[in-house]
Formats: sequence, structure tokens, C-alpha cells
Amino acid sequence: MALFRFSTDPPARPLVRTPNLFLRAPLANDYAAWAVLRMESREFLTPWEPVWNEEDLTRNSFRLRIKRAAREIAADEAYPLFIFDAGSETLLGGLTLGLIRRGVAQACTLGYWMGQRHAGKGHMTEAVRGAVRFAFSDLGLHRVEAACLPGNEPSRRLLERVGFRCEGEARAYLRINGNWADHLLYAMLSTDRLLDPAETGGAR
Repeated sequence: MALFRFSTDPPARPLVRTPNLFLRAPLANDYAAWAVLRMESREFLTPWEPVWNEEDLTRNSFRLRIKRAAREIAADEAYPLFIFDAGSETLLGGLTLGLIRRGVAQACTLGYWMGQRHAGKGHMTEAVRGAVRFAFSDLGLHRVEAACLPGNEPSRRLLERVGFRCEGEARAYLRINGNWADHLLYAMLSTDRLLDPAETGGAR
């Protein structure tokens, strides 16, 4: 059963914990760290994301983002989470289990981003692994789907390290950086084996 379904406030405590990280919903006092991380990572993230407007980085826009996240979590529609280092509590990036479909599907879509200065250190692999466990155990989902651009080798390797399988390619699947782009479609089932670091050369 989904957590916090009847709460209208963002859950302050982590929804996901891993050995080195914790993931929780965004809160108002995250704004400064989030805005700095997004601004300094703009060029790094631009090739892989939808277009962001200047307004999207304002404090008011962030307040709306928090309210939307709270509504989505309360309604069991999506779980937008920030990723923090467990020791320093530094904001590293974000991850969303979104577009949750119940009924006969019991599935969701995984999306994620990492700040440039924290990339390439294994944080996102660990975060995705923890989020997938949360999706299957706490949320009771059967399937987690993810999509990435064919040229995004780090993202492809990350998904495969965790245990996702590529199921095909979708033409003009998402509008990325202003253009409709083909994507590789990945998925993992609750019956699949989640790969651990020891099986993937020690990568977190």
C-alpha cells in the first residue's frame, strides 16, 4: 500500500533509504540548494531534458512544484523525490516514480536527473536501485518503466546495471531540448532480479 496517501503535506521523512543516500519529497527549505544545483548544471542537463524556462527556477515556481508533489503523493499518482547524501545531507539530484497506473497495469515510469558535480560517482545507480525496491515493496507495483535517448550511454549503462531490460525503441517518444526524440524503452518487473553492486563490478 502506498505511504502518505491521505496526507496533504509533503512527507518530511525519507521514503527511501540506501547505504549512502536518502530520498524524500521536496520541501520549501530545499529551494536555495535546488536552484543553485539546477543553474550550475544547466548545460550538463540540457541535452537530456525538456526545455526549462527562466521562470521554472524561481521561488514561486518551486512552491508550486512542492504543492504538486504533495498532491501527487497523496493521490498515489507519482512520487517526486529529491536525492540527498546521507552523511552531509547535500542535495545531489532528483528522481520521480511517475504516471502510476493501478488496476490491471500496476506500473509506473522512472525519471531522474543528477547535478553535474555529483555525476559519475555511482549515486544515481544507488538511488535508482533503492527507488525500484520502494516501487515493488512499498507501492506494490509490478512494473517500472524507463526511457532514455539512444546516445545517452551513461543512462543506458545505469539501467542495465540495476537490472532493467531494453524492450525496444519508440519513435519521437518525448520532446527533449525542443525536439521530438526517439527513445530506447527499458523495463523491470517485480519478478526480475534486482542486481546488486557485487554483480556489477562494485558499481554503486
